[in-house]
Amino acid sequence: MKIALITFTLLFSTAAWSHPHSFIDMKTEFISDNQHLSGMKMVWTMDEITSADLLYDAGKAKPGDVVWKKLAAQVMANVLGQHYFTEVWQDKNRVKFLNLPKEYNLSRNGNKAVLEFIVPFGEPQLLSAKQYRIQTFDPSYFIDMYYDNPQALTMDDTVKSHCQIELHTPKPDDSLKQYALSLDKADAPPEDMDLGQQFAQTVTLTCH
Repeated sequence: MKIALITFTLLFSTAAWSHPHSFIDMKTEFISDNQHLSGMKMVWTMDEITSADLLYDAGKAKPGDVVWKKLAAQVMANVLGQHYFTEVWQDKNRVKFLNLPKEYNLSRNGNKAVLEFIVPFGEPQLLSAKQYRIQTFDPSYFIDMYYDNPQALTMDDTVKSHCQIELHTPKPDDSLKQYALSLDKADAPPEDMDLGQQFAQTVTLTCH
């Protein structure tokens, strides 16, 4: 499978010249275990161009086929290599994740590939008198990872009984936008610039 020869962040069209090169529409559900916040169930829908190589390798394989399982494992390995592309903070303390998701799955939705997985917290978090800040982004802004609307964020019944969600979408200034657009597919912004984070949405989970 040619997918094994490239990483998750290189599943993009050579016709794309400006940053970002790929787009992922996200949905996230905050989940609980024993009255604690235990993790996040994420669903990432990749744009058609990004999905093309994955769907080509999957061919006509049916859901649950071993081909899908192998592709899912390869893509998930690269996501894990980037710490799920996600940061969760409680005040100044960063919440750590387990190195392996409890479950993950790759499927097809029309011409788009859909990756589903659970980000498990290393330690379950309290649901009382805590506020959490969550960002999911590619530091280089090679991938634009976004929530289309606040309804893309949900909670299971236990979390919902304790917490509220807010979604903040930043408004970078025009000079930063123009800089991102000026980068071609061979360019990489300086690491200390954190370009992707400057465009990243922030989810705030406030619990009482």
